Amino acid sequence: MKYKYYIVDVFTKQIFNGAQIAVFPVAKGLNTEQMQLVARELNLTETVFVFHSKKESSTRVMRIFSPQHEINFAGHPIIATAFVLASCGEIKLTKKITPIVFEQNTGEVEISISAENGQPTFVQFTRKATSSIDRFTPSDDELASFLSLDVSELDHKKYSPRLVFSDIAYLIIPVWKYDSVRNAKFNYDIWDQSSAPQTSAQEVLLFSPKTPFADSDFNVRLFGSRIGIQDDPPVGSAMPAFASYLCSFDFMQKGTYTFTVDRGDKNTRRSILNLEMDHKGDDLLTIRVGGNAVMVAQGTMNIPDL
Repeated sequence: MKYKYYIVDVFTKQIFNGAQIAVFPVAKGLNTEQMQLVARELNLTETVFVFHSKKESSTRVMRIFSPQHEINFAGHPIIATAFVLASCGEIKLTKKITPIVFEQNTGEVEISISAENGQPTFVQFTRKATSSIDRFTPSDDELASFLSLDVSELDHKKYSPRLVFSDIAYLIIPVWKYDSVRNAKFNYDIWDQSSAPQTSAQEVLLFSPKTPFADSDFNVRLFGSRIGIQDDPPVGSAMPAFASYLCSFDFMQKGTYTFTVDRGDKNTRRSILNLEMDHKGDDLLTIRVGGNAVMVAQGTMNIPDL
């Protein structure tokens, strides 16, 4: 059968920036094997297949695949899918803000789509994150070594390295300068020989509170043993952990905070994520992640029966 699909750039207003996501807005009839083969064929970070839910008409079921396997939760596909469904008419935008619900493998996600003249302009989704924080991390020498940095580049004045156990365990490391984030290189051998693997950290989130861009408050980058040396992967799934990390510092008073995080730079498909978090001082943190998207391409794929 023939299926329509769309490719959008997410967390950006400019084409050829952000993260590329493919969305099949009507995937009825496809099975898991077919979806995995399609994702492998397109070879993008994530490909989304959308199905109608048995619940409300405003609810859709999302299944997300990387070229290697199915993904239980991801943030970028939420923005992409809402934008595509609204753009192609699968969801009607009759108000300035239209609420919808997506069902991922991890559960339901509430989304709001802002619109002008019936076209989507901004998508935001809400997550409730429960995280635990551990202040005992590898030594500064170890941290600097496996990131190919100097110890002097690490920030201990306002922030400090901490472990955050969320959906997965992140080792979050602050540095003074934007250039340190951009120039860091992950050394797999030193990582394996350090105490870091014993912390159960699966990925490292390196960040700087300074960026050369007026529209962002933090620049972040993910590293890890499963991430290529030159890769600068999407960071949406790490944002609940990052928000919990920020709230773990005593200077963060209770209240609602709004800030922006950027990933990459002007040469590496820069993304801009808008975040809001309700810091109430308890274990459950409500975080809202929002962003823009732009349409890049659309097409039809002939998918054979299997």
